[in-house]
Amino acid sequence: MKQLQNNVVRKIKNSIGIFFITTTLHAQSNVDIDALLSKMTIEEKVGQMTQLNLDVVCEGGIYNLVEPHHIEPAKLHKALVDYHVGSILNCGGHAYGLDQWHTIINTIQQVATTETRLKIPVIYGIDAIHGANYTLGSTLFPQPLAQAASWNTDMVKRGGEITAYEVRATGIPWNFSPVLDLGRDPRWSRLFETYGEDVLLATEMGLATIEGYQGNNLADAYHVAACMKHFLGYSMPRTGKDRTPVYIDEIQLREYFLPTFQAAINAGAATVMINSGELNGIPVHADKKILTDLLRSELGFKGVAVTDWEDIMKLNNIHMVAPTLKDAVYMAIDAGIDMCMVPNDYDFTILLTELVKEGKISEARLDVSVKRILELKKQLGLFEQPFTPANTDYKKFGSTEFARAAQNMAEESITLLKNNNQVLPIQQSAKILVTGPAANSMTYLNGAWTRTWQGTDTIWNDQSKYTIREAFNPATTTFIASDNMSDTDVREKMFAAAKASDVIIICLGEKPSTEKVGDIDALTMPDNQQQLVGLLKSTGKPVVLVLVENRPLIVNDIEPLCDAIVLVYEPGDYGGLALANIIYGKVNPSGKLPFTYPRHEASLLWYDHKHTETLDQTFGRKAFNPQWEFGYGLSYTTFQYSNLKISNDTLSTGNLQISVDVTNTGTTTGKEVVQFYIADRYASITPSVKRLRGFEKVEIKPGATHIVTFTISAKDLAFVGRDEKWISEAGWFDIMLGSEKSSFYLSK
Repeated sequence: MKQLQNNVVRKIKNSIGIFFITTTLHAQSNVDIDALLSKMTIEEKVGQMTQLNLDVVCEGGIYNLVEPHHIEPAKLHKALVDYHVGSILNCGGHAYGLDQWHTIINTIQQVATTETRLKIPVIYGIDAIHGANYTLGSTLFPQPLAQAASWNTDMVKRGGEITAYEVRATGIPWNFSPVLDLGRDPRWSRLFETYGEDVLLATEMGLATIEGYQGNNLADAYHVAACMKHFLGYSMPRTGKDRTPVYIDEIQLREYFLPTFQAAINAGAATVMINSGELNGIPVHADKKILTDLLRSELGFKGVAVTDWEDIMKLNNIHMVAPTLKDAVYMAIDAGIDMCMVPNDYDFTILLTELVKEGKISEARLDVSVKRILELKKQLGLFEQPFTPANTDYKKFGSTEFARAAQNMAEESITLLKNNNQVLPIQQSAKILVTGPAANSMTYLNGAWTRTWQGTDTIWNDQSKYTIREAFNPATTTFIASDNMSDTDVREKMFAAAKASDVIIICLGEKPSTEKVGDIDALTMPDNQQQLVGLLKSTGKPVVLVLVENRPLIVNDIEPLCDAIVLVYEPGDYGGLALANIIYGKVNPSGKLPFTYPRHEASLLWYDHKHTETLDQTFGRKAFNPQWEFGYGLSYTTFQYSNLKISNDTLSTGNLQISVDVTNTGTTTGKEVVQFYIADRYASITPSVKRLRGFEKVEIKPGATHIVTFTISAKDLAFVGRDEKWISEAGWFDIMLGSEKSSFYLSK
């Protein structure tokens, strides 16, 4: 009976919503933000700066809502009318269907636009980092790290467009994505949310995602506001554990960690989320130098800066820089925060109101943040259309077209790391044993931020999607679970099945996790998984290792036992099909590593390391000796580089044109990522051994040659100097394109 009543309420509220869209709200389409701001009380302004968790206004308790989840009218009235709250986020623990999202969003907006004094709509935000992952039936893409492995910006932009379409279909206009932190520590639990370790690759992927999210018009029905995360330096904790102290000197901060955000700001990214941790001893939420001087004055960001979860509170109870919560609120607002993701009570709202009335924070300071928030709502068209658009066509939601895009991305991201004696591809008639903890699991394929925060609750998996074992030919595939390998009968059964097979596919990896939950003490592959490889290799049959990972785990002990190794990252709902297509040779793998895959836990170096890190001069040992280098990835065909040309051997003003011929010397069509590296021979700041300065992914038919051209200027050779400013210095530079090398001179 209760469900029936809610359905009736939804229909009534949607009808009311349409009425207001065509009458009152239409008149507000050109709302004067300054005039609106001038009418607001202190309490109303503080409310706009408050963001609450959806749980606060739903039936049940925080993190313990009544199923199915419904808004409780009295709680919603308290939030929007009594406390004037301007933003809500999150889902109640798990994904909702479209109808439920529409009910939630429209109910919230109905109260905001009819019961509050100024009728200001709420802005709702959600984490949709690899598709609309908190909406049932949506299209799930590979995680961002896997997207970066495609090295295909057009494909990543398309993924952003589809994600925005399906998020906006719920009525939500704000997406807390993309993560622009540089993924340079494989221990960090959120590595999979980044676009890898390189500045250029991460920048280009981030820009493609933001362009896909935002389009040309934030107010249309198919795009959302992007949110750059997490400003600044969040991804390099000294311990490798999430939200622990980061120490990055100013030169490194500006050269490696700032450019992704600067480029996104220049491209019009609407919002930014702040680093939850501390940077060089100062919590970023309390650092005016970072949030105002750098972000606003220097970088020119004009959008909304929102905290992460409970981060103002943590200034008091975690970082220990604020003696009271009231002091913490003062510090954060004074530093430059616009909106506080509180998220579970009204303490921030009450305390900030007190601080203004006591004269410790000026009302003019509130005006700065509130104007940004109201401008964002206006840009998103919320004053004109706060409700889920009743007359908008979202027929492509969860469509075959979108699924094809997600599968294409998975296929282009999967990276072939080893293929001795061309074990792969295999015939579809080959007898296969598929096993390993990741072999029959959608949670492994999708990772965290999938229907739930950690992505581990299998009840929300889409049963129509294929796990790895389900994607292979059922007539020739045997699957045996590896959960109980200590059982003698299971081991004997596994061994017998392996002996009867032509190929053994072992799927290993790490269970989904993110943030603090994903903190680890070692990068080693679990012993039982390594033992599984040893057992099955003893059969003498070819072993194909499939790595389903949110970060690289050490495999140097088992790598020699494997005839082929395929890294699928966390490829999403269509990862099983994508892998099967590659194993069977229907798709030629073209993914390349977006990070340096370490060989040893105590040797975590990046590809752009310094010369002193290349060799141990005392004992002659290789210091930089990864399992696989950044940018590495095999194909079922071969490519040859030749005829490297430079338009001039000296660069002074203008540009240099660099071209190279890339020929497919194999027998099958393939895609090659042409990676353009430059090395500065000598500089006043120790130069890296090389830096990526361009890339292009090209498809080449057998026997064909593709000419790839790059253009550089002196600006592309710049680095942050001793005075912490970008400079270009005269001298010799080396160029590397595949096997081809050359050099040129930069003159002043």
